[in-house]
Amino acid sequence: MKLLVTGASGLLGLNLALEAGAAHEVIAVDRRKLAGAPFRILNADLLDEGAVELVLEQAAPDWVIHCAALADLEACESDPGLAKSLNAELPGELAAACRTRGVSLVHISTDAVFDGTKEDAYTEADEPNPLSVYAQTKRDGEHLVLAANPDAIVARVNFYGWSPSGRRSLAEFFFNNLRAGKSISGFTDVIFCPMLVTDLVQVLLSMLEKKLQGLYHAVGPQAMSKYQFGVELARKFGLKEGDISPKSVLSSTLIARRSHNLWLSTHKLSTDLGQALPGFSTGLGRFYTQYQQGYPQKIRSYQQQ
Repeated sequence: MKLLVTGASGLLGLNLALEAGAAHEVIAVDRRKLAGAPFRILNADLLDEGAVELVLEQAAPDWVIHCAALADLEACESDPGLAKSLNAELPGELAAACRTRGVSLVHISTDAVFDGTKEDAYTEADEPNPLSVYAQTKRDGEHLVLAANPDAIVARVNFYGWSPSGRRSLAEFFFNNLRAGKSISGFTDVIFCPMLVTDLVQVLLSMLEKKLQGLYHAVGPQAMSKYQFGVELARKFGLKEGDISPKSVLSSTLIARRSHNLWLSTHKLSTDLGQALPGFSTGLGRFYTQYQQGYPQKIRSYQQQ
């Protein structure tokens, strides 16, 4: 299949383009941030007038996975207009264009659409209540995508992995600081379901192959606190877990409000795929193996200097 990936210079976008290239023809949309990547690149700003139609015409894809977003929560608070354009309006425009052309679409959303007040796992049937500009614009994007293209997939995700900048994922935050011998904190009262980004890529491709439609929670099957995540990573890499101190998110200086419970049920997705989703320990093991094999350096080598 011919796969178009937007946001190709981001953590998910680049890992997706590289991983999918083993079995599919990959075309990536990038705003001149990548160099030397082993796939075709279309340099475009999708917010420019007519850019969406032009990119689809040039790429002529069978599938699109839309990763491009303003994913920095603090940046969204500072510029809600840009967040609305990137996270809501652009996905809606792309969804409509894909439907017109008969192109299968996966739109990447977020677990952050929930307010975190539920005591157990959220299902796709639960009503979101976004707490931040980022979460609200991503929720608006879900609505606009499915209104314009009911056949599209909306995947709420939470992932970690090696990024082009080396600083985009929570795993890199813990790894970089612990390796440098720095003392850091981990939130004990923020629960989430992390999945290794390369595992997520395979899940997304399987969703397209199965021709799924509608809303899905595509996260890891195990819920944990961000503190626990850091401790597990430290143990895997042989770093000092004692350098991570437990902390409440309520004592942080973050501007955007965070949800306490982002435990998402993956029952619907695993049932419709007919397979269990990759477990946390398996993903963390792969993350460690990637480090041993020099994958972080490979990822960073594609970033334009």
